[in-house]
Amino acid sequence: MNKIRILCYGDSNTWGYISGSDHQRYGNDERWTKILESNLGNDFEVIEEGLNSRTIISNDPRPGREGRSGYEYLIPCLDSHDPIDLVVVMLGSNELKSMYNKTAEEIGEMFEEYFVKIVLNRKSQISDNYPKLLIVVPPVVDENGEYAKKDNAFEGTAQKSKELNNIYKNIAEKYNCYFLSNEGLKPGIDGVHLDKNSHRKLANLLQTKIEGIFK
Repeated sequence: MNKIRILCYGDSNTWGYISGSDHQRYGNDERWTKILESNLGNDFEVIEEGLNSRTIISNDPRPGREGRSGYEYLIPCLDSHDPIDLVVVMLGSNELKSMYNKTAEEIGEMFEEYFVKIVLNRKSQISDNYPKLLIVVPPVVDENGEYAKKDNAFEGTAQKSKELNNIYKNIAEKYNCYFLSNEGLKPGIDGVHLDKNSHRKLANLLQTKIEGIFK
């Protein structure tokens, strides 16, 4: 029996960035992608595709942050991991940054155009199948966190990150995708990256959702 293949595409919260650290990563027994794979068991394969500072379409101007547009790598990624049964996408946190100057509505429009439509219409190269899509809303930013308030990088983004719940939910309903809100997902000390407990909580929530999809 072939394993059900799940591609998890996202930013530092998919990569497993430890909140408040200097680019340290949660271990295999701590980050949500690996916990999810362990929870789902041998019939599933979880593919990690997290990249620090990844956006939806914006280009990060900082040195050493080339290639952060998630859209630019999306199709090559889908094709390189083909066949894919389900794509789990959790993106939008970095697009909230002050330097990109985007509203929640604009982020939703970009997400719909450059991710949802592309994933759902990217036919497998080796079969007649198209991947299913599960949209996960990124955690609400805590503007008082040490990283969030540094250089006012995330100033005014808490409300926008809350608004993404309804915006992403409406997109999921429009395209008959699966959806998971950010309820109960909390950033750690830096205000942006998920704490350890939220990694486990997210893995458990996704396990339930995914088992329901493929029951």
